[in-house]
Amino acid sequence: MNDLPPAPPRCLVTGATGYIGGRLVPELLARGHPVRCLVRDPGRLRDQPWRARVETAVGDVTRPATLTGAFDGVDVAYYLVHSLGTGPSFEATDREAAHAFGAAAAAAGVSRIVYLGGLVPDGVDESGLSPHLRSRAEVGRILRASGVPTADLRAAVIIGSGSASFEMLRHLTERLPAMVTPRWVATRIQPIAVRDVLRYLAGAALLPPSVNRTFDIGGPDVLTYREMMRRYARIAGLRRRVILPVPVLTPGLSSHWVGLVTPVPGSIARPLVESLRHEVVCGEHDLARWVPDPPEGLTGFDRAVALALRRIKDADVATRWSSASLPGAPSDPLPTDPDWAGGSLYQDLRERTVAAAPADVWRVIEGIGGDNGWYSFPLAWALRGLLDRLAGGVGLRRGRRDPARLRVGDSLDFWRVEEIEPGRLLRLRAEMRLPGLAWLELSVTPDGDHGTRYRQRALFHPHGLAGHAYWWSVAPFHSVVFGRMARNVTERARRAG
Repeated sequence: MNDLPPAPPRCLVTGATGYIGGRLVPELLARGHPVRCLVRDPGRLRDQPWRARVETAVGDVTRPATLTGAFDGVDVAYYLVHSLGTGPSFEATDREAAHAFGAAAAAAGVSRIVYLGGLVPDGVDESGLSPHLRSRAEVGRILRASGVPTADLRAAVIIGSGSASFEMLRHLTERLPAMVTPRWVATRIQPIAVRDVLRYLAGAALLPPSVNRTFDIGGPDVLTYREMMRRYARIAGLRRRVILPVPVLTPGLSSHWVGLVTPVPGSIARPLVESLRHEVVCGEHDLARWVPDPPEGLTGFDRAVALALRRIKDADVATRWSSASLPGAPSDPLPTDPDWAGGSLYQDLRERTVAAAPADVWRVIEGIGGDNGWYSFPLAWALRGLLDRLAGGVGLRRGRRDPARLRVGDSLDFWRVEEIEPGRLLRLRAEMRLPGLAWLELSVTPDGDHGTRYRQRALFHPHGLAGHAYWWSVAPFHSVVFGRMARNVTERARRAG
């Protein structure tokens, strides 16, 4: 009798709504692994093409009581979450979450944890690391001490369409043909293509039980950031960039500079910049013993950039750095929930009937934001985006994942898609810095045989006196911004029909 091959281990993936997790899930499914996703809001997975092929467990690593049952029957648990950007206490939050995750995995008899952390500079004491890298290293140490064998994979800059590191590199290079730069542009870095990160993560699920250690993972090239920008420019067909490093730009100033020039907000740019203060080059390549390099070799920097640019050109970006909700993003109930009854909920309502088919109006609605803009007073939207970035918010530069299609969870400039009913309803939740919670809701309904009723609602739930003051200070501009928006949406739909 022939022995049957062992069944692929069942995997639990945290961070499935994020950049790496959202790409790892289909990679694991393609290898035959049963997959369960641990998410705070299962609705965020609703429009993922692989949603019907995975199990979903509702839980939050920062709330240990919610993890009960999530690990039942799980063989391999992927830890792909962090609390970066939640404020000065993010290291404590990460520490507590890692302890809770490790304890829950050990109690359930999980046979392996796989964690993606940051590459730690050789010869640098942990106290000298940036808070971001220090926390990543501590989380890995906690998981390795949990009693569950842990593969702690450490990467530096990840190159792939939509990654925060790639978007920072891309926009700095494309928007500044000549630039005065911080001295960290001379730091040597070993970048890695996202496809190789995913291959290592998936392969780590099959490591033997005796393996409980860190692994450095990187691509075949070691480059300075200056060299990365110049090579990006060549691959993208841009003129050679003039780069003049100066010693006076601190990581804090650099993060503000990056935040103003690129779509990456300062809260995310700062840890990326701080991580570049020290040389980040792999000290070993031991993981290849169990996860061999592909026959064609690891993906070089030039090819990784070319692949990423092709994905962007073809609008085939599966996940972006902004796929995950911003740390600390509100999860309050929708304004339609009964709990809102009796509370303050300001509303700006616009309705118009247009001589166009509902499908024509819907195409205009679903194409909103990004390069298409917001159909009204571009200067006002640009100014609001700039003010948000100056306040440490995301601004308008996140754009869209896809130029024509939206799905639940997509970031859309300084909004996030909270609900979408194709052909009928789009609800966006604001992620700009506000003294309250805000939504923008656009909907269409048939009106007679040849018309459509367009309905547009801006909703705001103020927090304290500042919230009320904010609403009334901007209310005079609503007739210009939201009124013109309703007119332009319906007019564009009428012309398209």
